[in-house]
Parts: sequence; structure tokens; C-alpha cells
Amino acid sequence: MTRHLVTFNLHDLGEPREYRPPTDRVIDGDIVVRNWDVDSAKEGTVRAGVFESTPGTNRSIKGETWEFCYILSGEAEITEDGYAPITFRAGDCFIMKPGYTGTWRTVQTVRKVWVVA
Repeated sequence: MTRHLVTFNLHDLGEPREYRPPTDRVIDGDIVVRNWDVDSAKEGTVRAGVFESTPGTNRSIKGETWEFCYILSGEAEITEDGYAPITFRAGDCFIMKPGYTGTWRTVQTVRKVWVVA
């Protein structure tokens, strides 16, 4: 039987996928990203997981992706092109809509829950 209730066990996410942002998007720092995919639905068009990034600044480009974020820990300053920076910390939520472009500056290693569609 397929389970329809999925929990995020934030204390035991398993092994992450570790990578660095594309070099042409890195503005500052030696950024290391860890990502844990928790679940997906609708043939992979809706996905959810946990993301972690070490300090640094990079270009953020959403393309056609819609993303909900909930900051678990750390601090990030996000600047949408043409707008003032916004600082996010543990407990903050935000949505990046399709077409978003800007910068993501991790001030202190940040961990977030994400849902993309």
C-alpha cells in the first residue's frame, strides 16, 4: 500500500547530494550545497526536500520553477533584481515565483525546507 502522508525527519535525512553552484553563477565564496530529496509527486513535477548552503553569494535564476522556502537555520540575504535585499532567518518563509532572478547571499550556513512545482 502506498503511503500518502510523508514526514520530514530533519534529524535523519540520510546522505545528501553535495555539489557546488555553477562557477559562472558564483559571485563570492567557495559555496558547498547539500540537498536531500524527501519526496516527489505528479511524475516529478512537484518535489520537496531540504537544502543547505555554506556562506557565499551566487546568482539565483528560477526559470519556470515556483519554489516555497521555509528557513530552518542560518541567515540568507536575497536580492531580487531591481529591488532591495531581504534578510531571512530561522522561521521565515517566502516564495520565489517563475521568472525570479537575483542574488542569494548566505551569511551563515543556511538550511531550508523547499517545495518546487
